[in-house]
Amino acid sequence: MDLLLLSNGKVAGNTKVMEFALPAITEVFNRKKVKNVVVIPYAVIRSSHDDRTAMVADSLSHLDVSVTGLHTADDPVKAIRDADAIVVSGGNTWVLNKTLHDLGLIGPIQHAVAKLGVPYIGWSAGTVISAPTIRTTNDMCIVSAAITPSLSFVPFQINAHYIDATIEGHMGETRDERIEEFLIVNPHQSVLGIPEGSWLAVSGDKMTYQAANDKPMHWFKLNQERKIIEAGSDVTELLSLDC
Repeated sequence: MDLLLLSNGKVAGNTKVMEFALPAITEVFNRKKVKNVVVIPYAVIRSSHDDRTAMVADSLSHLDVSVTGLHTADDPVKAIRDADAIVVSGGNTWVLNKTLHDLGLIGPIQHAVAKLGVPYIGWSAGTVISAPTIRTTNDMCIVSAAITPSLSFVPFQINAHYIDATIEGHMGETRDERIEEFLIVNPHQSVLGIPEGSWLAVSGDKMTYQAANDKPMHWFKLNQERKIIEAGSDVTELLSLDC
């Protein structure tokens, strides 16, 4: 598989979505000879699917590729089958995951990426759905009949936009406390907290952790001290976790 799982879409100083990871995206697209890019914008709520697709097209304008929003396809399943690369936008994870299930797209995306080697680029919600479930998303569940199983490209849970901080005057749970609650209820699983400006890069059977700002990744497992993983680290071992 070729996966680039970005924590978020932009960092300070960026003008384009995915800008901080564009060198990595360019390398994958050139290596895989990508021509036909399909954007999945279903997570977007507060702007249009057309606008989000246009943002991705602008970010990829330095490449000789065609960019199409999956929402415009008469046959979304066929569009996935014809894609040379899949880019999945951030937004609301619950809406994104439910829409993919409702349209019968989970299986076709899994087949394209895991069996055919089609590159998969996601950020925020698009990254969270690469885990076995979306139960460690930060998003509110704003849809009824919510579905949690997702694409399961990686064996661990992901918490995107991870921040190791407390807010003065805020009496609610911290991010770490929420992750601890998840692990208490799901003791056999683990969670990767991926901070802003960082991503997981999977190529074949290898995985590395990368960051444009050198922020470390946090690996949580019940009854174990969290592991702090520095940018540039080989984290292939995490792909074989029994979780």
